[in-house]
Amino acid sequence: MQETNAFLLSALQPEAGVCSLALPSDRQLDGRNRETAEAQRLRSARVQEQVRIRMMLRGPAPDHCDGTRGERTPPCRPPPRAQTFDDIDLPSAVKYLIATDPNLQVLGAAYLQHKCYSDSNAKKQARSLQAMPKLVKLFNSPNQEVQRHATGAMRNLIYDNAENKLALVEENGIYELMRTLREPDDELRKNVTGILWNLSSSDNLKDRLARDTLEQLTDLVLVPLSGLGGSGVIQQNPSEAEIFYNSTGFLRNLSSASQQTRQKMRECHGLVDSMIHYVNSSLEVGKSEDKSVENAVCVLRNLSYRLYDEMPPSSLQRLEGHRRNNSSTVTGELVGCFSPQSKKAREHYLNADIVTFTEVSKDPKGMEWLWNPQIVGIYNRLLQRCELNKHTTEAASGALQNITAGDRRWAGVLSRLALEQERILNPVLDRIRTADHHQLRSLTGLIRNLSRHARNKDEMSTKVVSHLIEKLPGSVGDKAPPADVIVNIIAVLNNLVVESPMAARDIVYFDGLRKLFYIKKRRDSSDNEKSSRAAASLLGNMWQYNKLHRDFKMVRTSLGVRPTGGVLGRILRESRPWASP
Repeated sequence: MQETNAFLLSALQPEAGVCSLALPSDRQLDGRNRETAEAQRLRSARVQEQVRIRMMLRGPAPDHCDGTRGERTPPCRPPPRAQTFDDIDLPSAVKYLIATDPNLQVLGAAYLQHKCYSDSNAKKQARSLQAMPKLVKLFNSPNQEVQRHATGAMRNLIYDNAENKLALVEENGIYELMRTLREPDDELRKNVTGILWNLSSSDNLKDRLARDTLEQLTDLVLVPLSGLGGSGVIQQNPSEAEIFYNSTGFLRNLSSASQQTRQKMRECHGLVDSMIHYVNSSLEVGKSEDKSVENAVCVLRNLSYRLYDEMPPSSLQRLEGHRRNNSSTVTGELVGCFSPQSKKAREHYLNADIVTFTEVSKDPKGMEWLWNPQIVGIYNRLLQRCELNKHTTEAASGALQNITAGDRRWAGVLSRLALEQERILNPVLDRIRTADHHQLRSLTGLIRNLSRHARNKDEMSTKVVSHLIEKLPGSVGDKAPPADVIVNIIAVLNNLVVESPMAARDIVYFDGLRKLFYIKKRRDSSDNEKSSRAAASLLGNMWQYNKLHRDFKMVRTSLGVRPTGGVLGRILRESRPWASP
């Protein structure tokens, strides 16, 4: 993402959307993603027994179906005992799909489901035998067992197989799936939503899926199962919980697609409200670790990506208020400039924030939630209460990073709200101590944005400098975070140093000066070159404080740097304004 500021380290742009991959419908896999021989034998026997028992419980079925949908036709007879998986092959199973006997249709679909579970060659052969259109026609069979096994077979056929996914779509499969989703059968709905989730992992299908499914999925699944409709309380049985989980996984994948799809999702009536309500309700009952919460927060994060560039112009104009042209003179990441914000400017922004708060709805609806001040509190509670699911906390910090990014006035408003009212630095810094690289990217990106808009740089410096310096490498043997994390950390320090002598002092006190010189010398890769130039620029800004000259010379001596040419000259020659490529 190209940064627009000509100076050092302009506002961090939102990261690319989070994307999750769907899991196979049956998850009995060993560590190599292949079934053991014993697992395959047991699964085959289990599927056959399930088919046999279900059909026995259903009793006899007529020889033909009348095709009416008002009431289900009587259930199917069980297949003859001789008809087991050992007695048929793939071509026979595909032929059974077009048989007039529903028993044979069930047997054929069940065999396909079993055979295509983890066998890529079987999936390819099934497609060549025209199994895809035959299964699609059975999605809305008048026989429930046929529907279940047909959708179950399709779920396995398309998993990790792009050609089969495309074949399903080309056979009008999305339309038939959405018809099937209306059936009041949880097992069937689990299969349908699982198929949608698997389809959504293909980038080339996301826009079409969004166009053809969002409104119906929201009305049929998201609103009722999120608790948004009816009593307002989440009431899900285990099957409904899986249906909702599949559906939010589907949305999570779609939300990482194009601007057009993100916008369609933001505008879909009830979609954002369902995600917000589910997260809020889960927090209230202590279920912040829930996997559907993770999916929902990832959806919100992705929908907040490039939010200020993609939101309706009328909404943006309302949020920007009367401040547009003079914003860059007060905030931003400055280099070699020590003109602090004046008291008058600070008072101006405080009053302007209050005015704008009155312009934001106290009862947000739809996409309004994405930029409403209340959303900051929701993300803050997730950071505080979610202890185990690192993906949820990463998504929450990433969403905060997105809505505080850039030079827009509202990004500053939400940044100051997070700092001053939500006191968000404490939970963020707690996360940084134990964060992995993925979490560090969003956490340091968020702090980077907050440091641009903070009113009191001195106060922020006392809280963050020591934690950030600790993450920087100081020698060859040190474990270093990714280069973009190092750049984020240096950006935060630079934002603070240009207005806070206390920040510069704390960097020296916590051994940051030595680490910055070490980072500046590392130029063995393009990523290290980027962090090296950032470190050189920060050192150049720190040199402006005369009281630090002695510390610079001490570090130079300890590193064995010869004084020839002078430290100041060397630093300033390497501290030209820098922007990312």
